[in-house]
Amino acid sequence: MRLLWFVVFACIIFGRNIALAQKFGYIDSEFILGKMPEYAKAQAEIDQLSAAWQKEVEEMQKKTESLYAAYQVEQVLLTEEMKQERLGEIRKKETELKDYQKKVFGFGGLFFLKKQELIKPLQDKVFDAVDKVAKSNRLAVIFDKAGELVMIYTDPRHDYTDFVLEELGLGDPNDKIK
Repeated sequence: MRLLWFVVFACIIFGRNIALAQKFGYIDSEFILGKMPEYAKAQAEIDQLSAAWQKEVEEMQKKTESLYAAYQVEQVLLTEEMKQERLGEIRKKETELKDYQKKVFGFGGLFFLKKQELIKPLQDKVFDAVDKVAKSNRLAVIFDKAGELVMIYTDPRHDYTDFVLEELGLGDPNDKIK
């Protein structure tokens, strides 16, 4: 029984010391990406494509709405067979619109793929710089305050954003990190 208490006590003491010995830091990836000229260029291209695709969606939607408006006006003059034909045509256009929206803006759609194609290499570049900064500063953990992680308080001395910018060659030449 004494041995069991000794082991528990040792685990608590050594476990606590190990936790205290780990260094951590945080970065702001949005700020870092905002400093990268390649990111601004990629974001502009994504915005341009998105606007063009959105315009196509709106045009398809207008055509569908105009078909329905025409059906509403002519409905009293149409035979039952003609009504069903027109409604079938409208449903077909609505299905085409939904399929196109999913193809372009859905998960794994053209927008997602283009964004991944343009942004992922830049994110990889930042992650490589973070890796180098973490290793050179012997950090066990680096958080990203721009992500979903909520950070209520951050001590600026644990902010490694400038180190990552320096690693990427984007640091302020007048502000050297010590």
